[in-house]
Amino acid sequence: MKRLASSVVNLGLIQTDVSVNVETNLKKTVSLIERAAKSGANIICTQELFRSQYFCQSEDHANFKLAEPIPGPSADTFRKLAKKLKVVIIASLFEKRASGVYHNTAAIIDADGSLLGIYRKMHIPDDPLFYEKFYFTPGDLGFKTWETRYGKIGVLICWDQWYPEAARLTAMQGAEILFYPTAIGWHPSEKKEYGERQHGAWETIQRSHAVANGCFVASVNRIGHEVIKGVGGDGIEFWGQSFVAGTSGEILAKASSNEEEILIVPVDLAKVDTTRTHWPFLRDRRIDAYGNLTKRFVD
Repeated sequence: MKRLASSVVNLGLIQTDVSVNVETNLKKTVSLIERAAKSGANIICTQELFRSQYFCQSEDHANFKLAEPIPGPSADTFRKLAKKLKVVIIASLFEKRASGVYHNTAAIIDADGSLLGIYRKMHIPDDPLFYEKFYFTPGDLGFKTWETRYGKIGVLICWDQWYPEAARLTAMQGAEILFYPTAIGWHPSEKKEYGERQHGAWETIQRSHAVANGCFVASVNRIGHEVIKGVGGDGIEFWGQSFVAGTSGEILAKASSNEEEILIVPVDLAKVDTTRTHWPFLRDRRIDAYGNLTKRFVD
């Protein structure tokens, strides 16, 4: 699809809380996307695994029933929606690829309703209440970009946000905006002592990707305190604060920590070229000296 002439694009970030009813969550997200489009959003991104509560708080085989193929019911819903609204949609889904092979996947849908492709989460965490290795096979499609009607975008997912290699390899393919659908929060018992530092590290690392790569970064997180039925404990308090960072890492807009929001943020893609020529990190990379990056550790 031919890109529009204007270099200014409106990003729409959908930050919500999540109920136990997956169909209710889908309908809510569809409604919020419609509202975002009505408010002028051109590229709209959901939070990670928006259809359900964050089920990775436990290892439960019953949760595999939440997965679906891509293309499939949810992807088809968003394809029709994107075509109707003439917007690009990034939808974070639990993908059933085959029996025993499941992925944490984002579907990238262009403004004509075409499914441009998918990104499968590459880095899979395994931490207390974030038992993702039980559910998700690591992505095997690599880092990718897509030329959409409104700009060239890259998509990475949550735990990917901590890795400069992922951002760099995506930016090297020409991505002007990096989107990060996210589900991250505090363990309530740790929030008082570590909460500010944890959130500060999360925001800082992503802003650094914008600086190092001269691109925009959009991170979309959920809100709410989710205690999963049958799991109990203190659950996870998701910290919201979805944000967009500019090409020099500056915060252009940020959502609250506890309110549902549609964050509409205009970005001028012309600034990508300006930033990359004034701060020529891509030009000055010493690609002849980076061979050890393909090793686990250098002794």
